[in-house]
Order: sequence, then structure tokens, then C-alpha cells
Amino acid sequence: MNPHPLNLLVLCTGNSCRSILGEALINHLGKGRFRAFSAGSHPTGTVNPHALATLARHGLPIEGYASQSWDEFKDTPIDILISVCDSAAGEACPLYLGSAVRGHWGLPDPAHVDGSAEVIEAAFEATYAALEKRILQLLELPVETLSKLELAKALNKIGAEPH
Repeated sequence: MNPHPLNLLVLCTGNSCRSILGEALINHLGKGRFRAFSAGSHPTGTVNPHALATLARHGLPIEGYASQSWDEFKDTPIDILISVCDSAAGEACPLYLGSAVRGHWGLPDPAHVDGSAEVIEAAFEATYAALEKRILQLLELPVETLSKLELAKALNKIGAEPH
């Protein structure tokens, strides 16, 4: 195994929900194999409180997350970039992210769900469950030995599966 964790950036446009959940899950489930971060191309500037409540319900830390721009990572070498919203997947990434292996795991944005507290909670739980399933599949991959092309194909295959 690689003695240094791989840097993984979870990217979404607003960086308030899905990417935050992804960052938290990868750092928790990856147990040091990955060092996950999250960012947005147009961050909202605040982490959605329902995302933090979802993490708390699952016993994950809720401190230390920020809705931040991908520009924050211009000096951090990113090995893997996973976009979790369709609009971020179509955006041109900054040049400094060009060497990262890219995968797309599009998921509906739970922040856009209206309704009762139960309906909103269910939307966030569905997003959490979908990300958890995909991250567990990521952790089964021999990412340290795959070529960049093989890894990109594997990441996109995970993202193409129904959630």
C-alpha cells in the first residue's frame, strides 16, 4: 500500500451538501488511505445544516467543513477528482487540476428538496446512502496500482450505477 494517502477532491458547484458528505465519508471509511477535501466551482459559502445533521446522525464529525472554492487547492496536489453534481462535471477545471484522475458520480441535490422535515431528512439520507455505497466500491479498487485510464473508467463505472 502507498505510504502516503492519495489526495481526493470531491467537487460540486456549491460545495454545501453532496461534496461535504463525500469528503466526510471518504475520510471516515478510507481510514487514512485517502485524504479527502471538498470544494465548489461557485461555493455557497456555508455548509448546509441538513448535511451536518446527516453526518451527526451517522456518528461522523461535524466540525471542520467549509464551503470553499476549488481555488483553495491550487497548491495541493490532487490525485483524484470526483464530481458529484452534473453541472460541476461539465465545467472546465482549473489547469492545476489537470493531472488529477477524474470521475463523475452525479447525484440529485438534496438542498433543492422542499417539504416537511421528514421529506428533507429522507433526501439527505438517500444522498448519504448513495455516496456511502459508491465510496465502499472505491475502497475495493486497487487504486494504487491502476493506470490513470483504468482508474478513471472504474470511477465512472461506479458513478453510472443506480443509486
